[in-house]
Amino acid sequence: MIGQPTTHPAVATSSGRAAQSGLYGWIVFALSFGLLLSDYMSRQVLNAVFPLLKAEWSLSDTELGALGGIVALMVGLLTFPLSILADRWGRVRSLVLMAALWSLATLGCALADGFGQMFIARLFVGIGEAAYGSVGIAVVLSVFPRHLRASLSSAFIAGGAFGSVLGMALGGALSAHFGWRWAFAGMALFGLVLVVVFRLAVTEPRLQARRQALGEEAETGSREPAMALRPLLAALFSARSILCAYVGSAMQLLVMGALITWMPSYLARYYGMATDRAGVVAAGFVLAGGVGMVLCGAMTDWIARHAPCRKWAIAVTYSLTCCILLLTAFRLPAGSAQLALIGAGMLFVGGAAGPASAAVANLTRPAIHATAFATLTLANNLLGLAPGPFVTGLLADHIGLSGALQVVPLASLLAAAAFLAGRRYYAADLLRLEGRHEAGAPGTTN
Repeated sequence: MIGQPTTHPAVATSSGRAAQSGLYGWIVFALSFGLLLSDYMSRQVLNAVFPLLKAEWSLSDTELGALGGIVALMVGLLTFPLSILADRWGRVRSLVLMAALWSLATLGCALADGFGQMFIARLFVGIGEAAYGSVGIAVVLSVFPRHLRASLSSAFIAGGAFGSVLGMALGGALSAHFGWRWAFAGMALFGLVLVVVFRLAVTEPRLQARRQALGEEAETGSREPAMALRPLLAALFSARSILCAYVGSAMQLLVMGALITWMPSYLARYYGMATDRAGVVAAGFVLAGGVGMVLCGAMTDWIARHAPCRKWAIAVTYSLTCCILLLTAFRLPAGSAQLALIGAGMLFVGGAAGPASAAVANLTRPAIHATAFATLTLANNLLGLAPGPFVTGLLADHIGLSGALQVVPLASLLAAAAFLAGRRYYAADLLRLEGRHEAGAPGTTN
């Protein structure tokens, strides 16, 4: 890990005052959000060059799906252990190391000479990105008041959609003008620059000063020893409603991941668009998904401000609306009506992310938030983002890409069912876990 710099007392005092201000919280959010953009730009730039790689290396849709899915698979497998380490070793140092690794691995993608080398490079992209989402959102939530959790969670998670937009649009443009290798190289350089800026501006002492100014308990350090594995697992999995949040979020992201991955190829095959044009149009759909995440999160906080249990019903509504719109869209012939319905469906495809993240935050203690969000990320990737692109590619090889995309939105029905179950258990789980916390056992605070 990269060590923390030694700070002069006078500088530390000045930094402490800055960290206590609301402005510093937004600086942390902006830089963490920027790294999340880099994360997904490096991940999703591949989608923009699918047609070029398919032609140059004679790849099947299943192989293309594997290149897309391996990143999410590594994120799912490694996010939990790496997030536990980040909670103990220091979140800032961990974030810097992660971002440096995925940026260098993306540069390796630019140098790949075949499917095997590209697969290995993409694997290391996934290792670097594994715990960023969970640790990054824990850092962001630590410097803001609790009542903003759903809005901040949605806005932060939406960075994945916005990063996908930039990765696909810029990747398509760079590949059209300079070749697909420069698309990967451009994403890598952007990430490395952000790593340096983040490392200079964000430190553990400044984060702790901001948290103390908000009156929150210490997340790391001497106030509280690291939680043993058994009570940690109990805190993460004992509540039935938190399990429902994991599953519901993952099923919705299966749909979103499949669409983000395959929309450039769908537009190229069924609308005859060139690589750069398909990348830009697909990026527009992903942008709709990101905007929808932010709007849905803000709407959720507003509607449920006096009744938190409403967040579950709102998540069900988002999932069902998405399912109906996308199922209808992909059964229409290619044309403006289909594109309009796909865009409408994308507004709701990530809407449940905010309510699910807020539920996870409310059902766990701040000291283990990075690990809790790691568990959510694990579910999102192993059950959603990893199988989504791969299963879609597998189906496409048998029934065509259009047929595959007519099946994928059905996962939203599973998401709605999970959120309905979570709504049933949420209030009782909160009371039980708060009772544990008051008794001194691992639990939660609302």
